Amino acid sequence: MAAPHILIIDDSLAETRIFKALLEKHGYQVSIACNGQEGIEVAKSRKPDLIFMDVVMPLLNGFQATRELSRNPETAHIPVVVCSSKSTETYRLWAMRQGAKAYLIKPLSLNVLLDTIAQFTHRVGRYGHTV
Repeated sequence: MAAPHILIIDDSLAETRIFKALLEKHGYQVSIACNGQEGIEVAKSRKPDLIFMDVVMPLLNGFQATRELSRNPETAHIPVVVCSSKSTETYRLWAMRQGAKAYLIKPLSLNVLLDTIAQFTHRVGRYGHTV
């Protein structure tokens, strides 16, 4: 079975590179995009197993991109997890209304990332069970 493919859509290049390196070290295939529009294009062409989506980005923000991905038949099956430093309930609810499957608050730990990937790709989690 091939390793799950994760797409990170975030305009923070330094943060994205760190998470990409950590996830690749744990055996995941990782693609990155630096804004919502590019993320949609990468999602359509690469068909990742899971998308981590930032909210505040240029061109097309994370809410807009999540809505487009969740409503497009080509990409609607791909779970989108919104990751943001915005910790209000309003942001979480709005993300879920756009089609996000979960909302995580930055900064993210590696364990949270790995557990979230396990949950949405049906891989064995840290504690030895399928989440």
